[in-house]
Amino acid sequence: MEAKKDLQEKLDYLREMYEKLIPFDRLLGIEIDTLTLTDIKIRIDMREELIGNFIRGMLHGGVISSVLDLTGGLIASVELVKHLENVEPDEVARRVARVGTIDLRVDYLRAGKGVYFTASGTVLRKGNKVAVIRTELCNDQNLLIAAGTGTYLVG
Repeated sequence: MEAKKDLQEKLDYLREMYEKLIPFDRLLGIEIDTLTLTDIKIRIDMREELIGNFIRGMLHGGVISSVLDLTGGLIASVELVKHLENVEPDEVARRVARVGTIDLRVDYLRAGKGVYFTASGTVLRKGNKVAVIRTELCNDQNLLIAAGTGTYLVG
């Protein structure tokens, strides 16, 4: 029971970090809808400040890329936390702070039109030093807008 509580505290810390402590994430207005060891969903509402094509009212490609990247980073962080059972919170924070993007490829598949967008992803491979994460961004009609593959430093 204590291990479950400890793990939940670490996930709560990740939620706070990504929603409140990272200034750029706050600027984007990200919300973490789901955060478990196996399921992560990020939401971002369409706002005028996020439009890239003002004539068509589409989400900016840089916003799409950023949301896919931060989703991959959060998934990589959760993978790291899974293996830090008996580690003190300060050490967990220190290790999570070192998670970083090594490489990111984004495929823009449709125009970024929607009321809101959700991002999720899966781990393709995690090693001691690096994790490879596949992410997707869908609109409110569940149409796939973009997909990304990112490599993240985790060790």
